[in-house]
Amino acid sequence: MSKEIVEIRWHGRGGQGAKTGSLLLAEAAFATGKYIQGFPEYGPERMGAPITAYNRISNEKIRLHSNIYEPDYVVVVDESLIKDIDVTAGLKSEGAIVINSKKSPEEFRTHLNGYKGKVYCIDAHQISMDTIGRYFPNTPMLGAIAKVINIMDGDTFLDAIEKAFQHKFSTKPNLIKGNMDAVKLAFEEVSRGEG
Repeated sequence: MSKEIVEIRWHGRGGQGAKTGSLLLAEAAFATGKYIQGFPEYGPERMGAPITAYNRISNEKIRLHSNIYEPDYVVVVDESLIKDIDVTAGLKSEGAIVINSKKSPEEFRTHLNGYKGKVYCIDAHQISMDTIGRYFPNTPMLGAIAKVINIMDGDTFLDAIEKAFQHKFSTKPNLIKGNMDAVKLAFEEVSRGEG
């Protein structure tokens, strides 16, 4: 990553962990010496309501303190949002969008308002069920976006995210392995879903 700031916008629904995913990504990047921001956009907070969260990651101090209007990357934690929200608004064509879906990237092209950049799909539902035993889509999406943005090498990221999980799950250490397995699997599989 160069001196530039990498900006990421997360779209999800309340209860799916988009906010937590953005905060965990920020924590992992911070642990590797990056300057970071991870924050949600608050609106009517209720289960299932659309929510937006953001990340800024840089090698230099970040002096911006606003929402992100022209992200480099977008994470869509719930594919149903694509019908209702312009998830590609302001998305830079040299960036990418990562969608939680078992569909192929080509199946989304007509719904992405002419977006010409890279589209990745990852079945976060299946991955979380296989590794965690419950539907927590944010954990696989965290691994997927980390791979796509490529801000740190895989081993460094996985080590940093494991430390973040140890902190987050300090009272429930039995949750760490499943979450780590979900992140690793998504990290490996996301590049297969590029279109």
